[in-house]
Amino acid sequence: MGVAERETRIWLVRHAPVQGPRGVIHAHDALADLSDEAALAALRSALPPGAAAWCSPARRTRDTARALGLDATPLDDFREQEFGAWTGLRHDDLAVSGDPAYAAFWSAPASNAPPGGESFAEQIRRAADGLARLPAGDAIVVAHSGTVRAALAVALDMAAEAALRFVVDPLSVTRIDRLATAWRVIAVNQLYLTAPEPPPTVCGDGSR
Repeated sequence: MGVAERETRIWLVRHAPVQGPRGVIHAHDALADLSDEAALAALRSALPPGAAAWCSPARRTRDTARALGLDATPLDDFREQEFGAWTGLRHDDLAVSGDPAYAAFWSAPASNAPPGGESFAEQIRRAADGLARLPAGDAIVVAHSGTVRAALAVALDMAAEAALRFVVDPLSVTRIDRLATAWRVIAVNQLYLTAPEPPPTVCGDGSR
């Protein structure tokens, strides 16, 4: 088997925007807003045809995967960070509530866990297990912003606190490759607003 055949080329796709107000810590069954058909079509055209696909078990990722024409296998390792008792609440409301646990959480948001939840560092360990399970070849993973940041932390051998600085927009693609003994980062938070143009046709005289 050649070197390229042992590589896993991973397209990490963040799900479509979530329906409802911004700033909410979304539950597992939150609905995706799939109304931007142009963006979905452009992203669909940018993904490798015939690639195996996985997703978080959350409804918004499963629905996004279907909208992209993917038959994605849910994998718990790729779910979003668990926020426990804060799930369904708004960050702004928690910030003004005076809850000492919320204030303490932000003193070290990568290593601290919400009440009944998990830390981002724990999510990184989960994501690493999921990435290790992907077979060689092209793989598409439809997941969450936290999952993508966790994957970048794995690929770059980066501290959890630093990985939280990445911006990961809805329907963006982050491309990483798992090599035999290392990782390679191709692109981060790439957005496809229009379908990619086909390659130019080269005529016999060299004109196009």
